[in-house]
Amino acid sequence: MTDDAAAVDIPAVELAKIAGRGRLRHVAYGLYHFDDMPPTRFDQFYEAVRRVGDDAYLTGEAVLALHGLANVNPRRVRVGTRRRVGRTLPDWIEVVKEDIDDEHLTSFEGIPTTTIIGAFCACRDRAMSDRLRTAVPVARTNGLLSEQETGDLLGELAG
Repeated sequence: MTDDAAAVDIPAVELAKIAGRGRLRHVAYGLYHFDDMPPTRFDQFYEAVRRVGDDAYLTGEAVLALHGLANVNPRRVRVGTRRRVGRTLPDWIEVVKEDIDDEHLTSFEGIPTTTIIGAFCACRDRAMSDRLRTAVPVARTNGLLSEQETGDLLGELAG
């Protein structure tokens, strides 16, 4: 990302030069990929958020998939934003315009997301409820939920 490069004193114009020499691949506006780096399971999530824009974050099933919860493997990565997105995006990105408070946002591995509780609640009507209820204790074991949050969430998902 151009902003990431600027944070380590690499001017944007240099990114274009490096890409022109084949050391970086231009993916989208302000987004480059260093092909010599081995891919990770987080790459697609990071790219989806960066393609949508600075205020974007993962939401719903994408958050659960990022954490490996509830056996969800969505065909499209759901990305939330507070604004309308006018740019053309790949079909594998689904943009959801929603007004969400900052207190319901967090990040994981440098990727902005809604909270785990928010993700579970967003999936309540879209994912199998038994998968969600099974995933809640796993999220607790992984340190993503407190004991109180686990109990509250299980109660909410049961109702």
